[in-house]
Amino acid sequence: MNKPAFSIYDQITLLKQRGMIFKNEILAYNQLKNISYYRLKGYWWDAQKDILSHTFNPNTYFEDILARYDFDRKLRQIIFGGVEIIEITLRTKLIYHLSMAYGGLWYLKPALFNNNTQNINGINKTVHVWVLDELQKEFNRSQESFVIDHQNRYQGQSADAWKILEVASMGTISKIYKNLNINLPERGIIAKEMGINSPYVFSGWLESIAYLRNIIAHHSRLWCRTMVKRPSMKPNKHSNAWFSKPLKQGQLDKPFSTISCLLYMCKHISKEENLKQKILELIDAYPNVPIYKYGFFNNWQNEPLWKS
Repeated sequence: MNKPAFSIYDQITLLKQRGMIFKNEILAYNQLKNISYYRLKGYWWDAQKDILSHTFNPNTYFEDILARYDFDRKLRQIIFGGVEIIEITLRTKLIYHLSMAYGGLWYLKPALFNNNTQNINGINKTVHVWVLDELQKEFNRSQESFVIDHQNRYQGQSADAWKILEVASMGTISKIYKNLNINLPERGIIAKEMGINSPYVFSGWLESIAYLRNIIAHHSRLWCRTMVKRPSMKPNKHSNAWFSKPLKQGQLDKPFSTISCLLYMCKHISKEENLKQKILELIDAYPNVPIYKYGFFNNWQNEPLWKS
């Protein structure tokens, strides 16, 4: 049975009946006009003492829920800036190293890629072919002037890597890197230039960051998020800028681990990048937001990667 739609006044009344406290109901009303009840629900879910009756723990304030929402929104904005650095740098290195070694149409050459097959909707193709299909779709959808120019002047001709990869998504370029032949020297060169000795570890990090990017791009919450894609190893055997101990599974499952990978690579790529400082300042600005919900653990700020 579908439930009836609730007015904003009814939403506030329902939350009060369940034990939520409002310091300013006018503020709450104005916020709920712009942020849907079910979007905010993700930020108060863990504040319930009974998830069947949806009653709240004592001293659960709407304003505290709003602070969680604001913190999460600002954190996502900061992180997206870091993802942009990784995405653009990876794209640039893929285009440069592989084009210099194998020509502008290297991405079309099966010999440069693994021959693993993948079955999607009953269709069996190599991963390389699946990725090529996605790459071409993204190119065809693009409204960039250089794409339109290519389509008008060179109809039916494949675009060089510096054109087609420039409009590829983070997910697609990370798949291209992951699927490169394991014996290809450029695979290792790119990983090392991004600060990681192992192409295998780097590939896993890219998957985690691409997943993080998708969450942010869809304006979904990181608060209390369990990550489907997660990194698992340190970047280099002798790295002094990582963690003093291996991260535990509960820490790997949360956004903190992927954010840490992002921070590590941004620091390696750009010594002047202030991603860490922005995150630290945000945390200081919201002292009552429990950041352990993101996977930040005790004394995290004293770890080599996160020290001021």
